[in-house]
Amino acid sequence: MDIQLINIGFGNIVSANRIIAIVSPESAPIKRIITEARERGQLVDATYGRRTRAVIITDSSHVVLSAIQPETVAHRFVGSKDTQANSN
Repeated sequence: MDIQLINIGFGNIVSANRIIAIVSPESAPIKRIITEARERGQLVDATYGRRTRAVIITDSSHVVLSAIQPETVAHRFVGSKDTQANSN
């Protein structure tokens, strides 16, 4: 299994293999997930002080905040899978 990395903005990268969901931060349940992750010490804020636009949830229960749109992260995620499929 190859390690795939996704750029989530400002030079920050996450492992694509560990991503479960990429969601928008506006709903109350997602805000609750962010708060709970902060309390557990499993929140990674990669926004550089900018507005949170995407919340990335990983299989290790870590929550990553990104300042780029969820659609942009998703396109990068899908693009990396396409690139890997073409190289095999």
